Amino acid sequence: MPAMKVPRFRRPRVEAPAGLVAPVRSDRRTKNLIRRLRRGDIAVIDHADLDRVSAEALVGCGVAAVVNVAPGISGRYPNQGPEFLVGAGIPLVDDVDPEVFTRVHEGERLRLEGDTLYRGEEVVARGTRQDRASVDAAMELARAGLVTQLEAFAANTMAYLQRERDLLLDGIGIPAIGTAMEGRHVLIVVRGYHYREDLAALRPYIREFRPVIVGVDGGADAVMEAGYPPDVIVGDFDSVSGRALDSGAELVVHAYRDGRAPGLQRLRDLDHNAVVFPATGTSEDAAMMLADGAGAALIVVVGAHATLEEFLDKGRSGMASTFLTRLRVGGKLVDAKGVSRLYRSRISPWALLAMVSACLLTIVVAAYCSPAGQVYLTFLAARWDAFVSSSMGPFT
Repeated sequence: MPAMKVPRFRRPRVEAPAGLVAPVRSDRRTKNLIRRLRRGDIAVIDHADLDRVSAEALVGCGVAAVVNVAPGISGRYPNQGPEFLVGAGIPLVDDVDPEVFTRVHEGERLRLEGDTLYRGEEVVARGTRQDRASVDAAMELARAGLVTQLEAFAANTMAYLQRERDLLLDGIGIPAIGTAMEGRHVLIVVRGYHYREDLAALRPYIREFRPVIVGVDGGADAVMEAGYPPDVIVGDFDSVSGRALDSGAELVVHAYRDGRAPGLQRLRDLDHNAVVFPATGTSEDAAMMLADGAGAALIVVVGAHATLEEFLDKGRSGMASTFLTRLRVGGKLVDAKGVSRLYRSRISPWALLAMVSACLLTIVVAAYCSPAGQVYLTFLAARWDAFVSSSMGPFT
């Protein structure tokens, strides 16, 4: 009797959940969140009109996706952050319920599918998924409102000029520092637009001119990552690492005009001495005025704002101070991109090698052709033979 075949029952295949499953980290301040992000995380932020510098920092952290409580492009002006994120292939979900900050837990693994963030099958938050077409359309509408932003920028510029005319026109209030800048080149590094590429392009310039290096807040860490020690650090010190603070650089705290300096307490807690510079505007403005007041011959800036779009990209009235500071510094100020395009090392390594080889060849030919040179060459040959004989003696 033939053996009966026992039917085999296959286990039902469990489908993997669709979408992106990754750890979630959240913070209302993008600057603070960047310090904690790890590669592959989902970043939950609250950043209206996301600027390009913040977007570049998120991409640099290797985030898998960005969930934004605020609109990435509100339409006030054409900010470049969402465009950069989408161009880098990172999913972006905007206009999410602000309650997401209370619903998610640091490091828990959630699933982002389309425009919705899930915990298992539970909906945690839902927003608007942005893609290339939606970002392009929003940017087109934002450019239409650019005139309004320019008018506001001009009004903020006039208000700043009235408030800070003594500082801008006469330099009153610029503190004295211990680092000598008189007649020297000063390199100011801001962790902003294309700072890594600009620092790499400036290596020949830094090697030859040995400028005084000033790091602005996180720019001090950018300088150290490039392999250079900062001479001065200027800022409110909310994004400067302890390693940079311990580098031996002179510390200058950018304070409010009324003297309040939130970053000064951190330095006191770490037992660091610092110079206080009360000034309205940004820390990069303070660094430029400090270098100019100290008598710098040339000021080269890395990562700072250079174009109209970059000035407006920050979306804050303080950028008017940067515009006026550049006018005050005047002909001393050079953007790093201009230096890297115009500057070339005066002597390349290959040219130096060719010159040394030509000199050696000339000496050999001259010695061979002259009677005195032939005597000297004969003497050198005899000494070489004696050296070889004494060296080989123990082995023969």
